[in-house]
Amino acid sequence: MRVMALDISKGKSYVVIYDQGECVDEWELKHNQSGFHQLREKLRDFDTKVVFEATGVYSCQIETFLISEGIAFSKLNPLLAKMQTDVLRGNKTDKVDAHKLAQSHYRFDRELTQPQTSVYTELHEVSSLYNEVHETLMKEKNYLHAGLQKVFPEAEKLYSENLSQFTLNVIEKFAHPAYVLEISKTKIKNHILAGTMKKISQEEAKRKAEELIKMAEESYPSVNKDHFAVTKVQFRIKRIRELLKMKETLSAKMIKLTEELSEFHILVSIPGIGPLSAALLISELGDIRRFSTSNKINAFVGIDIRTHQSGTITKKERINKRGNARARMILFFIVRNMLRTQKSSPNHIVDYYYKLRKQPYHKRDKVAMIACINKLLKVVHFLINKNELYDYALSPHS
Repeated sequence: MRVMALDISKGKSYVVIYDQGECVDEWELKHNQSGFHQLREKLRDFDTKVVFEATGVYSCQIETFLISEGIAFSKLNPLLAKMQTDVLRGNKTDKVDAHKLAQSHYRFDRELTQPQTSVYTELHEVSSLYNEVHETLMKEKNYLHAGLQKVFPEAEKLYSENLSQFTLNVIEKFAHPAYVLEISKTKIKNHILAGTMKKISQEEAKRKAEELIKMAEESYPSVNKDHFAVTKVQFRIKRIRELLKMKETLSAKMIKLTEELSEFHILVSIPGIGPLSAALLISELGDIRRFSTSNKINAFVGIDIRTHQSGTITKKERINKRGNARARMILFFIVRNMLRTQKSSPNHIVDYYYKLRKQPYHKRDKVAMIACINKLLKVVHFLINKNELYDYALSPHS
């Protein structure tokens, strides 16, 4: 058996070829047209098993090349690659790592990586940007909170958690109490009417104007209306408005990409999973059919159980948390949403949660949540592989 192993780094890889356990060729491969042409020639005349360790963006070129050439390969998780190639003593260089990877391929039955279609890779990129925008938005909201404490603390009463476009318009226009008190109630009312997309009555707008005036009269800001802190708050509001618009655009893009996938419609058939949650989950898990068992999805997500026992010492079992943290978070919020919407939509995952919470199990909330995530992944894996929609009447009520 011929084995080609690549130790991939930025812009280059160290490549070794082994035949029946003996090294027959090795060289440094540049990640450019001439380098990949040379690699194509090396792979042309022999049936060669290709193996490499996933290295984020740097291994993408190698993976794309192998897929385009129709060459099967094994892409190893870095943790697994380290476990399989570690020795008691040894130097670490690109050359040494490539040799270890090739030599270990004869000892382990490594599965071939199942390439995913472009829709999954594109979806993951959109989701990644969506996550960045969401995190930036949370930071900007915190900055806005700090700024309002200086210029108009009472303005936060206009919203609880979610900042609507209406609230942003009002705070931007009246970022300081002085801006409210220097104009008439009628002008404030007219601005409120113009600043909302919803149809509200004159009386409702008048009531909101009176509330705003009362807030301004009671407010005691730490800066005057001409202070730069006021301009800074208005800048934050513009930034939040842009981020909200971008987040909405990316949400629509993800849903549009996943609507063509059969698993999207299966996921949204499960009560508690909406279109955006389904799109986000698919973006992190990819093509779920590539997992032969639901236990492999558990390991990918990081909710498989870690046990530690040595002699008379047995530590408490915990989840590994070595998998996809983003997927774990999405699944956690999906189960939470199932619990919130249980009255309108019966769901056997919710039934299972309350069963675990009661005697004789009496599990803590987080333990029950992880158990429900595990059960949900089993359901998702089964339905997608069978290409069936969720049906509470047919589900195992346990």
